[in-house]
Amino acid sequence: MNDIVTNDADQASESERTTLTIAYVLHVIGPFTAFLLNIAGLVLNHIKAAETQNHYIRSHHVWMLRTFWWTLLWSLLSWPLCLILVGFFTLAIVGVWWIYRVVRGLINYSERRPMPI
Repeated sequence: MNDIVTNDADQASESERTTLTIAYVLHVIGPFTAFLLNIAGLVLNHIKAAETQNHYIRSHHVWMLRTFWWTLLWSLLSWPLCLILVGFFTLAIVGVWWIYRVVRGLINYSERRPMPI
């Protein structure tokens, strides 16, 4: 007997995937809006991560939440260091790390793979 194993990503509703796409877009264009859209994405991620039962969708929301909060923490810690020029280096590292996290999330999303959480 052939059992068909369904992928959790395939069980995600179109509405959930559209919401996840919107959240990624908000986070991607957020830096160009003085990070205001990142806050909107953050609220969306918090609401949807708590609401969804789909592991694939939840893993992406949690991934974006962690990316936001860790980026905020390291950015706030780096700003005072800018007075001694080390902060510019640490802010650059934070920026590269943020780009990595967003790109990795988008790649996994496009390939319908959950994020490691």
